[in-house]
Amino acid sequence: MENAKAVSAKSYDFNEQGQETTIDFGRMLKIVKDAGYTGYIGIEFEGENLSAEEGILATKKLLIEEGQKLTK
Repeated sequence: MENAKAVSAKSYDFNEQGQETTIDFGRMLKIVKDAGYTGYIGIEFEGENLSAEEGILATKKLLIEEGQKLTK
């Protein structure tokens, strides 16, 4: 991803364990990391079951957790 200028993480809904219900964030983050991307990841929340702020924070938490799994 040497040409990628930005990456966005879009989420829609979360289950009780904090996992996104439609997108495998672990798999997606691994693809991004394996491609060599080291920049920022923007967050987009388009769900209806949480407020925009809650959805963004839940997405951020999930990205951090999945990112930590990749560094172990």
